Amino acid sequence: MKYQIAMEINVPREKVIELFDNSDNLKEWQPDLISFDHISGEPGQVGAKSKLSYQMGKKKIEMIETITENNLPETFCGTYEADGCWNVVNNHFIDINGQKTRWEFDTEFKMSGIMMKIMAFLMPGAFKKQSLKFMQNFKEFVEKSH
Repeated sequence: MKYQIAMEINVPREKVIELFDNSDNLKEWQPDLISFDHISGEPGQVGAKSKLSYQMGKKKIEMIETITENNLPETFCGTYEADGCWNVVNNHFIDINGQKTRWEFDTEFKMSGIMMKIMAFLMPGAFKKQSLKFMQNFKEFVEKSH
């Protein structure tokens, strides 16, 4: 399952990247996040791994982030692995006249567990909806912080 979402943020790219690239800010726009723990590699650099833990309703989800590309302010990419699910995310930040930022979010999910495959088949929109929610939360956080 692949999809792309794009959103304009009414803040210059430099400020968007400053807030995006600080893991301390994750809880500001990912309210279900319990913890973000660096595991290995140089933080923020290609190959670095971190564990993200989320509480979504009654379910606790843990995933491993591996940074695959960090060419900020233009691009930040990573893979996210959880039980039965592998996800690649490519974030692109495009400067618009030094005043705004266009955030393009490309993602692909691959499911390996039977339950995840069924969920992806029955509710593909739920994944996109969650991504859009995080993006909207981030936009509001950045615009409020500016």
